[in-house]
Amino acid sequence: MNQPSLIHIPEPRLEFRFGQKTEYPRDGLYLFGPVDAGSSPRPIRYGVIGTPESLRRFKEWAGKVSRYVDVPPPGKYAKASSPQHVPFPGVSEAFYAQWSNEPARAITDIDEKELRRRIHIGNRHEAVKLAVDMYVERLAAEQKRSESPPAFWYVVIPEYIYELGRPQSTVSANVREKGAITISAKKAADLRLQPSLFGDEEKEAKIYQYSKDFRRQLKARLLEHQIVIQIVRETTLTPSEFLKSNNRDLKRNVEDTATLAWKLMTGSYYKSGGRPWQLGDMRPGVCYVGLVYKKQPDHADPSYSCCAAQMFLSDGEGVVFRGALGPWFHPEKREYHLDRTSARRLIETVLSEYKLTHQTEPSELFIHAKSSFSDDEWAGFMEASVGKCTRIVGVQIADGKDQIKLFRQGNYPVIRGTALVVSDRSAFLWTSGYVPRLDTYMGPETPNPLQVSIRRGEANIETVLSDVLSLTKINFNTCLFNDREPVTIRFADAIGDILVAAPLTSEPRLPFKFYI
Repeated sequence: MNQPSLIHIPEPRLEFRFGQKTEYPRDGLYLFGPVDAGSSPRPIRYGVIGTPESLRRFKEWAGKVSRYVDVPPPGKYAKASSPQHVPFPGVSEAFYAQWSNEPARAITDIDEKELRRRIHIGNRHEAVKLAVDMYVERLAAEQKRSESPPAFWYVVIPEYIYELGRPQSTVSANVREKGAITISAKKAADLRLQPSLFGDEEKEAKIYQYSKDFRRQLKARLLEHQIVIQIVRETTLTPSEFLKSNNRDLKRNVEDTATLAWKLMTGSYYKSGGRPWQLGDMRPGVCYVGLVYKKQPDHADPSYSCCAAQMFLSDGEGVVFRGALGPWFHPEKREYHLDRTSARRLIETVLSEYKLTHQTEPSELFIHAKSSFSDDEWAGFMEASVGKCTRIVGVQIADGKDQIKLFRQGNYPVIRGTALVVSDRSAFLWTSGYVPRLDTYMGPETPNPLQVSIRRGEANIETVLSDVLSLTKINFNTCLFNDREPVTIRFADAIGDILVAAPLTSEPRLPFKFYI
């Protein structure tokens, strides 16, 4: 290709019940129901863990979403009724499922006084670790004793857990509690380089292996017990109960009830084992892998990192594989790259998992990464495909916001799916922009493109762009029209954060729903 060309990739369609296809997930669920719906409604068996007040608030919300929820009136959440606002018909009607306002199991013996004390401990690693303990211990015990545990758990957290369970949170001196840990973070770091004689201090130092982020640590520690959770704040469930000092304005602005119902219940249906939708027009036998890297924060070697792979299929099903730990970060280029052996093993694991499900290898395997691929790394990937019928293609997906700006008719946002193809191996793709179905552009500023480049292997650039655009529509954790990034890249940082949020004794191979 000699000249750059401007093209448009058609909006991918999603498939729902009865083989019906629409562009917008809420349309498909409202009109037809989930793609995996059978002849009878499937039960959504969930549990709830929290304080007694948390359970009360949850039941109030569960009752609301069991019924029809109208779109918000003009003026409250929008200047006018917007096409993206779709009434929520009720859980049973949207998902053809059995939904009860009463959880299958409720754990309400979380002592709020003790929870408050723990989260207010001055050492933030200790505070969050002890607060997470209260949930992990009860969930793990319930998982062991129950012959039929819930498919997933709602973890309802008070607002003070959200506020103090974030990495940058601090506790003011007048409410700070004293903890048991006496060793400092600096001393703990020094012990990694020069251990003490008897190892007593190392026991205390282990507290710094746990993240100060409540959500990440909780999800990381529940991987070992294979427990799926949906974390929800009390202020999300009953916002009217949390007012500012004037007793009039909400302490926290939340989305309208219908939008929250679509988002939370789509994620809940997926985490219960359901499949809300799948890509409608994808090629068979294609597999997508997104590479995940995260530095090990407690390791003496700053290049030491955790690697994982996210595998996705056209039906939206995803599996996360944790790969080897090693010195994968290269500071001179600020990129992550595996060595040859680890790269081969990682892709061998992916191909084996695919064959286990489909009885054959995929015909095409697209590897998505934020950086390019080193020669050594790519040689390992190719070795994994020797003797197999799989064609491997390496695609780099980077943020193109500083590269180019494009406008429609002078100053209007471009239509989503617009692509500037600069060569037969590279293009800029606008995955956000004006959406005809919604009659709007949802972003706050001029939409920016992704830079999509075929770095290794052979593929048609328009096919790659179409795949990337389609993969922006299988985020089951929400019920939005699309994400800006494909699912292979969208959750890479979040999964990496979870994998290093607590010590892991194994290399888990778990469905994607455990991480979101």
